[in-house]
Amino acid sequence: MSLPPALGASAGPNADSLSVSPVAWIALVAVILAVVLADLLVVHREARVMAFRDAAVASAVYLALGLAFGAAVWASLGSGAAVAYYAGFVVEKSLSIDNVFVWAVIFRFFGTPPEHQRRVLFWGVLGALTMRALFIFAGAALLERFEWTAFVLGSVLFASGVQLVRHRGRHGDIDLERNPVMRLAGRLPATDRYHGGRFFVREHGRRVATPLLLALVAVEATDLVFALDSVPAILAITTNTWIVFAANAFALLGLRALYF
Repeated sequence: MSLPPALGASAGPNADSLSVSPVAWIALVAVILAVVLADLLVVHREARVMAFRDAAVASAVYLALGLAFGAAVWASLGSGAAVAYYAGFVVEKSLSIDNVFVWAVIFRFFGTPPEHQRRVLFWGVLGALTMRALFIFAGAALLERFEWTAFVLGSVLFASGVQLVRHRGRHGDIDLERNPVMRLAGRLPATDRYHGGRFFVREHGRRVATPLLLALVAVEATDLVFALDSVPAILAITTNTWIVFAANAFALLGLRALYF
């Protein structure tokens, strides 16, 4: 995997001052979309439960992709950018592991059939990527404009750390019924029966949500919470939005394979 040499106008040691051209963003998004489409249309076309061996192989492939992309960053943008990418990748990968345990709680709560859980996670990961992108651009812009924002982001990290220590090992204590997003989603007309992998069905002449949609809403809501401590953590490493998003994307893409 290699990136065009015109990706950056500078290959200096400081990743924050690295100038990244629009070509770099196009290349990054193209690589991410190619990986997502290959996973959806080729590897997992059929709804089925992933075996441990398949999950292990897929996890190894996604890890290799993330590391290979870092090597491409090193060759194209220099060692400073590569070091920032690898540091961000490790941080995001570590913080994202918690998502897997929360997903297990959500699917148990909604009684989601195992063969349809991967469909929820596919859209959940895409939603997480979108939210991370918005948070990354907003956070980087605030840091550049207002230096004191760093103290705010640091406070968010500290509060998240305290919560992690207080609730370590208590993933099963998550109260989805009291979650404000879930309470809002609960007002939607819905059926209590699953209809395959469908998010909406028609009953008695009206369109209603299935429990699969509610499970997706819960996944997205928890992804939003995790992004609040994940993005400040990596922005402490570098404020280069291209590197931050790349590290986030390759860390998140392998999460579905970790869940089996």
